[in-house]
Amino acid sequence: MQEEVQRLLEELRHAVTSPWAVMEVCGGQTHAIASLGLEELLPPALRLIHGPGCPVCVTAVELIDQAVELSLRPGVALCSYGDMMRVPGSGGDLFSAKARGGDVRLMYSPLEAVALAGSHPELEVVFFAVGFETTAPATALAMQQARALGYANFSVLCAHVQVPPALEWLMDQDEGRPDAFLAPGHVCAITGEGDYGRLAARYQVPMAVTGFEAPDLLRGILMCVRQLEAGECTVQNAYARYVKPEGNKTARERMEEVFEPEDRHWRGLGLIPSGGMKVRRAWEEMDAALRFRCRKGAHGADEASGCLAGQVLRGLIRPGECPFFGTSCTPLAPLGAPMVSGEGACAAYYRYKRS
Repeated sequence: MQEEVQRLLEELRHAVTSPWAVMEVCGGQTHAIASLGLEELLPPALRLIHGPGCPVCVTAVELIDQAVELSLRPGVALCSYGDMMRVPGSGGDLFSAKARGGDVRLMYSPLEAVALAGSHPELEVVFFAVGFETTAPATALAMQQARALGYANFSVLCAHVQVPPALEWLMDQDEGRPDAFLAPGHVCAITGEGDYGRLAARYQVPMAVTGFEAPDLLRGILMCVRQLEAGECTVQNAYARYVKPEGNKTARERMEEVFEPEDRHWRGLGLIPSGGMKVRRAWEEMDAALRFRCRKGAHGADEASGCLAGQVLRGLIRPGECPFFGTSCTPLAPLGAPMVSGEGACAAYYRYKRS
């Protein structure tokens, strides 16, 4: 692997003849780049921009508030992934709700929540479903399984979001548009390359699907640079061992049976047309927001006063350029969501780039 990394870096040094900015969309890629120190190895004219590819970070405050509210209701068990526990809402996070007596349970899979519903019929089990198209099929499977087993006490608070509409939103902005994108390999493994190819052609911007290891990332960056230098705009696949052009048909079918697109507020970005997923009408008995008549909240004030998380998520500034970074904003006392999540850019910089 080391020899391949050296070879790719050498090819990049020869390929770059102009300044270019490439955005990695996936938060997992951001953490891999930071932990491997790849930015420091790239040619000086080549700049990486960290994008909004962290579903936890972009989950709207309104949804966090609804999850907190549900967890405090008698007889309700609110289940979700560990990353969601410290994401601040307007009135605290899920850990603070648990300290106040809320029934909050950390789980690694929505199927665990289905099992809880089956073993505890006296509980209303709500799974707070978060993630890109990568995790949505598993949520859909859990809902299908709960229905098949007759577990009427299982429901989902849906916070799933979709990547292509967010890229479209970014490319429509006047400020901070990158020259090329590293598309998220784990998402494309489900959805395929089709949406990314259409966006590359429409906006005349190169894209490369890539993974998380150093050779994968460097190969994707090199694909983008070669397209930029040649004036080409298409989508290429640097992660072919996992990503097929058509994606995973079975996973897509499960997801599309249960969910449909909806306009969604992305924390730090704003309202993105078709940026989220909602439960289809045929499955609405499992829509926790409808079942429990969750209150609608205001979309403003995404973060604590002065927090620059929105600028970080758009790639306009780096985490270390925020005046709160590492002082009044740390993983144990976060002002914004990107400092909390395992895929957040601020958390990556705090862990790997403070020195």
